[in-house]
Amino acid sequence: QVQLVESGGGLVQAGGSLRLSCAASGHSFSNYAMGWFRQAPGKEREFVAAISWGTRNTLYTDSVKGRFTISKDNAKNTVYLQMNNLKPEDTAVYFCALRTSWTSRLSNTASWYTDWGQGTQVTVSA
Repeated sequence: QVQLVESGGGLVQAGGSLRLSCAASGHSFSNYAMGWFRQAPGKEREFVAAISWGTRNTLYTDSVKGRFTISKDNAKNTVYLQMNNLKPEDTAVYFCALRTSWTSRLSNTASWYTDWGQGTQVTVSA
């Protein structure tokens, strides 16, 4: 059973930075795509970024381009989301998600991913 554990959330002032981590365990597959989504109170879960395991193909939602960077450490089975120049509208619970994939295909659709973490809270104060 796949387990995803997020960490790194917290409270930061606008313009600050945070780095989220998502450690994957309990799977026997070597190739998978991982993504980050977020959900603010009263809003639907929205896509933030994704990365393929093999080719390092990346995908971002427009609102975070130039501010957020997704990366991965294959040896640690961990994906990171470096968030810079944070804005109050980035406040949300951030979730990581995984899908076994042997291609470089990525998706911004939540239903494409098969496993999810519990989430980590990110709060950006004005």
